[in-house]
Amino acid sequence: MSLGDVVVYLVVGLIAGFLASRIVLGKGRGWLMDIVIGIIGAIIGGWLAGLLHVSINVGPSILNQIIVAFVGAVILLLIWRLLFRGRK
Repeated sequence: MSLGDVVVYLVVGLIAGFLASRIVLGKGRGWLMDIVIGIIGAIIGGWLAGLLHVSINVGPSILNQIIVAFVGAVILLLIWRLLFRGRK
């Protein structure tokens, strides 16, 4: 894995995590948590896309990665809300 790959993972994670946080929770969680949410979302989204045999090709490769990570991050945050709702 090259430094460029790491940077792409971080950028994809940040964008996907931030967008998912804004949609599901109403605000971002900070750049570090948004990256973590986005990267875990990418793992979930990639696994789910492979399981369902879904291929996303809407443009450049990074856009496809952001879409998959975003979907996974939304799923992650919805499950998180279900498990921990009402706890402060």
